[in-house]
Amino acid sequence: MPSAPKNAGQNNPAKAASLPFEEALKKLETIVTTMEGEDLPLESLLAKYEEGTRLAKACQEKLAEAELKIQQLEKTAAGEIKLKPVTLPEGSGE
Repeated sequence: MPSAPKNAGQNNPAKAASLPFEEALKKLETIVTTMEGEDLPLESLLAKYEEGTRLAKACQEKLAEAELKIQQLEKTAAGEIKLKPVTLPEGSGE
């Protein structure tokens, strides 16, 4: 029976989601470069692919949140920019 990669439990989705956007994107770029440039064993490639997928999802979620906040911005009559409350449709979180 094959053993799990040594770093299999280290990169969980919660950790990827908690990273700042720029750090997650940089890690994702590093993973892509590593996968393209090195001759890695299949197990390592799969582990890096899984980590990259989690990081990509975290980046997409952070971008979607930022886009929503930008869409919520509105100018008041006095010319001030204010964030208006928005209720998300059910099921849009995942």
